[in-house]
Amino acid sequence: MKAKATSLTTLLVSVLILSALAGVQFIGKVAADYPYDWPMFGHNPQHTGYTESPAPNTNQTLWTAKIGVGAGTHPIVADGKLFIGAWDRKFYCFDAADGNQLWNYTTDGMVYANSAYADGRVYLGSTDNNLYCWNATTGALIWNYTMTDWAGAPTVVDGRVYCGSDNYNTYCFDAVTGALIWNYTTGGMVVSAPAVAYDRVYVGCVEDHNIYCFDAATGAKIWNYTTDGEAWSTPAVADGRVYVGSDDNKTYCLDADTGEKIWNYTTSAKINLCSPAVAYGKVYIGSYDDTVYCLDADTGEKIWNYTTSADIYGSPAVADGKVYATSLTEGNVYCLDAATGAYIWSYETGSTMLYGGAVVANGVVYLVSGSTVYAFSDLDAPIPEGLSVGVMLLLSTVAAIVGIRILHKRPKWKRW
Repeated sequence: MKAKATSLTTLLVSVLILSALAGVQFIGKVAADYPYDWPMFGHNPQHTGYTESPAPNTNQTLWTAKIGVGAGTHPIVADGKLFIGAWDRKFYCFDAADGNQLWNYTTDGMVYANSAYADGRVYLGSTDNNLYCWNATTGALIWNYTMTDWAGAPTVVDGRVYCGSDNYNTYCFDAVTGALIWNYTTGGMVVSAPAVAYDRVYVGCVEDHNIYCFDAATGAKIWNYTTDGEAWSTPAVADGRVYVGSDDNKTYCLDADTGEKIWNYTTSAKINLCSPAVAYGKVYIGSYDDTVYCLDADTGEKIWNYTTSADIYGSPAVADGKVYATSLTEGNVYCLDAATGAYIWSYETGSTMLYGGAVVANGVVYLVSGSTVYAFSDLDAPIPEGLSVGVMLLLSTVAAIVGIRILHKRPKWKRW
């Protein structure tokens, strides 16, 4: 009987070990897949505006929080935190899960630019002419660089920070020390967040109407393309192409290597600060004609459009087969089917100052309208693949532990 008990014990221990090993593998998979942060404008250095995160199917509000005055930027989400700059000169950090404010830092100017996060640091440009770098956890200032005019939205990649300015320059800094590596002077303000791809930097320029391409390492100009209007829009780079809007009512598709125009699509009003999102072989962009457009990324042909009641000022976000777009003075956020443009849901914030767009991170949609930060989520967001298996493995592990304890506690006189 002892041999039989030992055999069963060995079997249960084997189940426990295998379950534990499989559980470790499962946990590793989840850790690799999650979280789906949104650490900078447009989600990534290429500013495609697309994430693989699950996304809510309803407008169920998870939480709201208050900031001073209002904001005209997109939030970013990283390391369990939400960051947003505001017109009250402050840069805020909130807990992304519940909206509790963790810290804020007061600059000497209103904040109009988007921020960026990398390696435990968060970066922001302000109208006090400074580019700031803070400890993302504590809000302690690490370094700042003073320019001669407003500092723009940073993009952080490979240990470098790329940033435009109203002083007509595009800059490259060391992300750790803030040391200037290079700068290039254009013919106008660089309001767009630099897009970085293929070891190159792409920016739009306001007064000279140009889209520029620089060498990311040296700052040497590779090419420029002149549009027919001010280029406030941030370029998005995908599949060897640069997509960007302009005040000439057009969305352009350029060859990322040569700058040659591939196609352009004309709306009935200017594009301005709305920047394109690129996903599923499509380009999504909003216009001052109150409309969200979906274009074929290869040909520029219109696939669908959805008309709201106000200018589309903020940039769209794409996730989980859905497009999230915001309308300025209407104060609404819309969720549309990315393939068809069909309406899924909307939410009216009640503010006429919804300047920034929505972002999607870890199954939650975040945006700032007026002086309120919103987080939307629901229970319908898909769970990571393998979760059901993981739960089963966990249960089997528990069962194995319980079985072993029963075996060891069984009275010696009990016969099998």
